[in-house]
Amino acid sequence: MQFSLKKNIKLKGVQILALGFLSLILLGGIILSLPISSASGEGTNFLDSVFTATSAVCVTGLITLNTSAHWNTFGQVVIILLIEIGGLGFMSFTTLIAIILGKKITLRERLVMQEAMNTFAIQGLVKMVKYVLIFTVSIQFFGALLLSTQFVPAFGLKKGLFYSVFHSISAFCNAGFDLFGDSLVGYSSNAVVILVISALIIIGGLGFTVLIEIYQLKGLKKLSIHAKLVILVTTVLIIGGAILMFLFEHRNPGTIASMTFKDKALNSLFASVSPRTAGFNSISTSDMTMAGKFLTIILMFIGGSPGSTAGGLKTVTFGILILTVISVIRGREDTEVFGRRFTKEVVYKAFSLFFIGGALVIIVTMMLSYTETGTSFLDLLYETTSALGTVGLTTGLTPNLSSIGKILIMTMMYLGRVGPLTIALALTRKRKKTGYKYPEGKILIG
Repeated sequence: MQFSLKKNIKLKGVQILALGFLSLILLGGIILSLPISSASGEGTNFLDSVFTATSAVCVTGLITLNTSAHWNTFGQVVIILLIEIGGLGFMSFTTLIAIILGKKITLRERLVMQEAMNTFAIQGLVKMVKYVLIFTVSIQFFGALLLSTQFVPAFGLKKGLFYSVFHSISAFCNAGFDLFGDSLVGYSSNAVVILVISALIIIGGLGFTVLIEIYQLKGLKKLSIHAKLVILVTTVLIIGGAILMFLFEHRNPGTIASMTFKDKALNSLFASVSPRTAGFNSISTSDMTMAGKFLTIILMFIGGSPGSTAGGLKTVTFGILILTVISVIRGREDTEVFGRRFTKEVVYKAFSLFFIGGALVIIVTMMLSYTETGTSFLDLLYETTSALGTVGLTTGLTPNLSSIGKILIMTMMYLGRVGPLTIALALTRKRKKTGYKYPEGKILIG
């Protein structure tokens, strides 16, 4: 009887990941609610504490409390640790601890790691985790080193180094938390800060499997089809987004109209990079044109790449959707690119994820339009998409959310970090062979 009970409550890999993130959020929320974490020395509202922890673990960046003003150094350290663990995945850290303690990694643990890292196979997973952690620390170190050239002269050695490390980790993990209070608006003309943060966002959003391939690169032809598609879609979105953002905002006095051409180009590039899915902003998001806001919503929904610190629909999924439409227009039977075709199963998953993500955005936006009276529809759509894409950009709505609104946005952040992964894994289950097929039905399309 006992054996049967244990067998029945045995958790699946997906459940372990989902509960792991939830436990981390609750633990972080409890610590942040304590007086030891706030600058005033008083306890923090538990809902706001959990909201901050959810945003940190889900590497989103939406906040109801000013990170620099409300939290003391201890609270800020807790937040950046939650970001690091949430961005890389708690399984990576538990694996590292197990390796340090000399514990053998079991097959079951490797399967959970495979789901967490979103890789094709379990072979070489432990070695990959080591590479990922070493690579992450190295990139964040060099990012902090470059940022320190700007922050140390401005804030002094101790505070400048802390700011450098904090923002390097936040950028690489695509979190968007900042200690300035106005994100990077004060550094809109500082090319070093903007370009370093941009590089960290892009690197963190490519995906660890792609980064390892690039590191071991022996020629472009040697890259996998996955890596090629990631790089292609990422490049098109960044360049295309920057050009469109420049066109939409270059005459807007609330954003970049008064800047030099160089600064306009720099901030247009950053406004294209950050929505996928970092959450930093160097220009006022609330003062952007309608077209600029809508473009940002699209970029936030697409997000970064599979197996990365970024969220969103993912570049590969978006690429499959576009390639499928092109194949249909060309009259091709299969979705093709780079001399390769994709199975119908992959195409079905891509369209399913697209419609599930779209449905979540529509439903929650509709609910917020009821709870957050007096707020424009575009701002609500912007906030909801930012939460699901784990971006962190806002038009200023987050601090003014009602209690129900905060819970809805927290749920979206959690689903954005865990949900798409869970959905993808559910869709990869083996199809049941029924042994029969229904007669073909004819319907009219279009």
